[in-house]
Amino acid sequence: MSGTVKSVTAAVAALVVLALLVTVALQAAVTQLRTGADSTASTAAQADIPPRYLALYQQAAAVSCPALDWTVLAAVGKVESDHGRSTAPGVTDGANLKGARGPMQFQPATFALYARPVPPGGAEPPSPYDPVDAVHAAARKLCHDGAATGTDADLRAALYAYNHSAAYVDNVLTRAGLYTTPTTGAATGAAVKAAPGRASATSSRTRGLLRNSAALGPTAWRPVT
Repeated sequence: MSGTVKSVTAAVAALVVLALLVTVALQAAVTQLRTGADSTASTAAQADIPPRYLALYQQAAAVSCPALDWTVLAAVGKVESDHGRSTAPGVTDGANLKGARGPMQFQPATFALYARPVPPGGAEPPSPYDPVDAVHAAARKLCHDGAATGTDADLRAALYAYNHSAAYVDNVLTRAGLYTTPTTGAATGAAVKAAPGRASATSSRTRGLLRNSAALGPTAWRPVT
């Protein structure tokens, strides 16, 4: 075998290993994020998320979708509008080119399906621009689309339903992993026994934050029947 062929073979093998490592890292992040709304905020989360939004994500997940870890909800808010700080069209008023509005980037018809009951502190009538209304509506939508089951596949499906992009799903899960404080003993790879009724959690050591994908916002959805 020539030196050139050996080099090409080695390069291909390295790419395969890298792809497997990325897949394993993302799977670990999904597994950890099935533990409900009680994950502890990491230093990265406290530094990046405004205090009001941090409390709101935690409250909305606990109240509107208990099986959903608040870090996933926070990661959606990060990708969609940088926790309401984005100056892009449609975040604080108007709509973007896709018609999405507010910090969680809802289409009006979709928001109407999940806006009620109005959560404590929300606007009346509900508004997609109101952070309280928007975050609770996002939690309800994710729950309705599968996050309530607590399985890896259904969490991914719920995020894909929110924004039809596999890259978006990976981006959200990566960010959510960064927002979660590693559990005790996870450095050795030990599984941490979860509370009854919750999935087991393992520490996420996800690295290499993916670049923010374009926030297209959730599409219009069928009414809940």
